[in-house]
Amino acid sequence: MDSGDTPAVRERFAEAARSGRPDLALLCLLINAEADPALGEEGIDAAQIELDRLTGLLPYESARDARGWARALAVLLGEKHGFRGTGDDYRRLESSLLGEVLRRRRGLPILLSVVWMEVARRAGAPVYGVALPGHFVVGFGDPDGEHVLADPFAGGRLLDEQDVELLVASSAGVVLSEAMLRPAGPLEIVLRVLNNIRAWAAARPEHTDVQLWAVELSLLLPHPPARLRYERARLLVERGDFPGGARELEGYADAIAAMEPATADAVRRQARAARARLN
Repeated sequence: MDSGDTPAVRERFAEAARSGRPDLALLCLLINAEADPALGEEGIDAAQIELDRLTGLLPYESARDARGWARALAVLLGEKHGFRGTGDDYRRLESSLLGEVLRRRRGLPILLSVVWMEVARRAGAPVYGVALPGHFVVGFGDPDGEHVLADPFAGGRLLDEQDVELLVASSAGVVLSEAMLRPAGPLEIVLRVLNNIRAWAAARPEHTDVQLWAVELSLLLPHPPARLRYERARLLVERGDFPGGARELEGYADAIAAMEPATADAVRRQARAARARLN
């Protein structure tokens, strides 16, 4: 993969997303390469090597339980290497890019959780991600049995049930349910990373380019939300690609016509309006 070769990045991303065992770290690093073409293959390799290096620093212990794994990762990553988050991290695109998170030791909860998970996985820990509403955390142990949850954003602080309830209430304003505690798969995590990037860019009209590539990567995932096609079409129109946007709008209208005929008609009117802007 050459530095700056966007088609190669996207081809590799699509291939990795559709593999039998998606590589979470690689997918996150390919997102980073899309955001920063200078990262290149060398930067991706360097980030993987850094994850391996951190894993090698984890003290060996023959029989760790879930709490022992959580504590070992918190000491290594949170205390010794300073991985954690602050409120300012929500305002930075770098906080959603794995290579930058490894370099800065700062990031959003989900990217810090990716670091925790990848180091723990390499060390043989029973680890999984938990996509709580508004805040991502990491689980160690058996999600259906003995397990503990840790918050990498807070340096790996262990969470009891009340902590999790308060976290969900404060970050998303909802009541905790059992379904929220289920393990999140790699593709679910990657889509959430891309959703965060889309949300960051949507709040900054000068970054429609970032929002567009985040949508386009999301569409390369298996079974992406259909609504993303409409978002891509709207962005193309907004960025002045009226023919491309109109085609995407018409395609989206065709896809939803059977289930939502009124919405499809409205989208077709938007397509006609986009084509009219060429005159």
